[in-house]
Amino acid sequence: MRFALIGAAGFVATRHMRAIRELGHQLVAALDPHDSVGILDSLAPGCRFFPEPERFSRHLDKLRRSGQGVDYVSVCSPNYLHDAHCRLAMRAGADVICEKPLVLSPWNLDALAELEHETGRRVWTVLQLRVNPALIALREKLRTGPRGDASLYYSTPRGPWYGSSWKGDEARSGGVLANVGVHLFDLLLWLYGPARTAQLTSFSPTQASGVLQHDGMVSEWLLSLDGAESKRMLTMPDGCQDLSDGFKDAHTVVYAETLAGRGFGIEDARPAVDLVHALRSQRGRL
Repeated sequence: MRFALIGAAGFVATRHMRAIRELGHQLVAALDPHDSVGILDSLAPGCRFFPEPERFSRHLDKLRRSGQGVDYVSVCSPNYLHDAHCRLAMRAGADVICEKPLVLSPWNLDALAELEHETGRRVWTVLQLRVNPALIALREKLRTGPRGDASLYYSTPRGPWYGSSWKGDEARSGGVLANVGVHLFDLLLWLYGPARTAQLTSFSPTQASGVLQHDGMVSEWLLSLDGAESKRMLTMPDGCQDLSDGFKDAHTVVYAETLAGRGFGIEDARPAVDLVHALRSQRGRL
């Protein structure tokens, strides 16, 4: 398979590049307005690099017209650009593998689904907690046995750089609820089913907490960028699950599943995107 990648200078892009290489595929083009992309030398030698989206888009079009188009575009750009970059990829004749959150606004999911229908291409996203073997086993256990209430504590400390970057700008990242929380909300909904009610109990730019009411049980959650150390724990009546485990090869597993047609698409991403949007709308009431 031939890949292009948008957002090559970002932290998460390295995981995508490594997954492409480890699965035996080729990264042929990359885009980023920043040129700190020396990682390409070790993970994708020979990859064409573009700092301007116009030249990148033109290059993809030239490849397509020559019969050497890319099969997939990996989207690792800032969150608020995901929708536009997914559109660019599909119009270039490629499927998409997009980082989380797929979009910030639920209505953009409908627009992407329409474009899927128009182009015959697919949008996939990275929900790597769903491929964690321990969490898969936990989900199977919960499907057949008692559940009980749960609490999720997720602390991932960030330094001063975070607030000065696009990630600290809520308009561009979606804030802590979207940028950090979307994976955790997807996990809670995947494990325990739809949230009948969702309440935001506290909110600040670096921390948020709330309660989800599922059928027959509740899940409490707290997300934090403060503190001195990481702690990522799901606590249940019969024990705890450390969410820090099992991440080493998660992107590669997601890529393998996606290329085999078993990836996570728009409808998989929708419940957590809807939930984040609903929680963000409650901020002004606190």
